[in-house]
Amino acid sequence: MHRIDLSYTLRRERVDAAVHHPLFALLDALHRSGSISAAAKLQELSYRHVWGELKRWEGELGRELVIWAKGQPATLTPFGEKLLWAERRAQARLAPQIEALRSELESAFADAFDDRIDVLSVCASHDQALPLLRDLARREQLHLDLGFAGSLDALAALNEGRCQLAGFHVREGAARGSASARAYRPRLKPGLHKLIGFAQRTQGLMTAPGNPLAIDGLRDFVRPALRRAGRAPGTGTRVLLDELLAQAGLETPADTLTEPSHGAAAQAVASGAADVAFGLQAAAQAAGLHFVPIAQERYYLVTLKSLLVEPALQRLIALLGSSAWAAELATLPGYAPSQPGTVLSLTKVLPWWQYAPKG
Repeated sequence: MHRIDLSYTLRRERVDAAVHHPLFALLDALHRSGSISAAAKLQELSYRHVWGELKRWEGELGRELVIWAKGQPATLTPFGEKLLWAERRAQARLAPQIEALRSELESAFADAFDDRIDVLSVCASHDQALPLLRDLARREQLHLDLGFAGSLDALAALNEGRCQLAGFHVREGAARGSASARAYRPRLKPGLHKLIGFAQRTQGLMTAPGNPLAIDGLRDFVRPALRRAGRAPGTGTRVLLDELLAQAGLETPADTLTEPSHGAAAQAVASGAADVAFGLQAAAQAAGLHFVPIAQERYYLVTLKSLLVEPALQRLIALLGSSAWAAELATLPGYAPSQPGTVLSLTKVLPWWQYAPKG
């Protein structure tokens, strides 16, 4: 069995969440481009270097990675393809933990390098936009100590004093007796909590490119023969899916795989380990998948009313209402601003607390 060593670097500019390895950068470039010369151009390396590195790694691993047919462009062997997809899935599954580790390290270095940086602790349901917000805030001398958890766990962390902000999401128009109401109402109390507008986002079905199994709606999603990648109980996406299926008169089917994030669910489908997953449009498009939109939802940040006076929280609220944040959010497919930075009352926003006027 091959062993893994990890390291990290310090830099000023934004980096993505992945733990990088040069072999997989080469395999990915070869997979996308179809030849060593094209892969070398993508990596800004020489043909000789790429060829030598691939040969070296074949010797290191004891397995062939590339089909070297004379007069033909080099392509990945079945093992090379399998290795590349395995690494992609592992990266996607680990993304929330990597984000949490990086945030913890950045918080430590923020204290060491600059005492002027304000720190806000955030525990949130997994979301594609929050890392963008963290990076934007960092440039404004505001550090978001960001950790991902299921929506219910995030709200528990806020209520137990383990963070200053929590993030959760709820379908627009969820009824008073819905799964969303049953999950969130006991954990949010008018007068104690305040919502902060963040974003609207689209969830739906992620399938292989071209949708070869003709999965076009929830009735197709529950077909017995399908392999499904799903989210764990306690996550906001699982609550949403259960609610949508119940509304359609369908039972929630068993999942073949349980994945920790939208990106991991998308990679399970992209690698062929699953036929379909329910998740974010942004995650589907990032993995090159077909997407069937099903539901619009609002993603909120929530804090205690007593914390609204904190300077760091006031700075974040101002940042959310800025044109800079609107520009960042516009880069994500399926996302749109939703009263960003506006402090909102639970009873005026969440549908299960809205009562029809007496007449």
